[in-house]
Amino acid sequence: MKHLFRFLAIPFFLLGIASCNNSDDDPKPSTTTFNATLNGTSEVPSNTSSATGTATLTFNNTTKTFTITVTHSVASATGGHIHVGAAGTAPPNNVVFPFTNLTSPITYTSVALTTAQEADLKANLYYVNIHSAAYPGGEIRGQLIKGNTSGGGGGY
Repeated sequence: MKHLFRFLAIPFFLLGIASCNNSDDDPKPSTTTFNATLNGTSEVPSNTSSATGTATLTFNNTTKTFTITVTHSVASATGGHIHVGAAGTAPPNNVVFPFTNLTSPITYTSVALTTAQEADLKANLYYVNIHSAAYPGGEIRGQLIKGNTSGGGGGY
């Protein structure tokens, strides 16, 4: 009887350990992705620059921070940032997140967004703008448009 108990105890012990390592129970961060295509025709007013760019922003719905990567072909960028404003508008004094590095690819990580900033982002009211000496008001621009949500909980 002792041998039967030992024989049965080992599989139960191993099964218990295996159930504690179930990776499906690990919470995945809920994120929302935004994308933008930057060009001169999206500027306000539009321009004839041949420069282009792309931006991908990943917003963490739990920490309320985002990371953005911007690639561009602006020859000598003099400024770059994320503005708040609807497509086709250029409200004054609307820089929300200035980039410190302008060399492509630009990578920027935000501080935690306020509730109002998160609402603006999720309403597609943020755009990326890259400036140059030739186009001091902005050489290329692209509206950040919500793409997909991943991770646990759906994110909104």
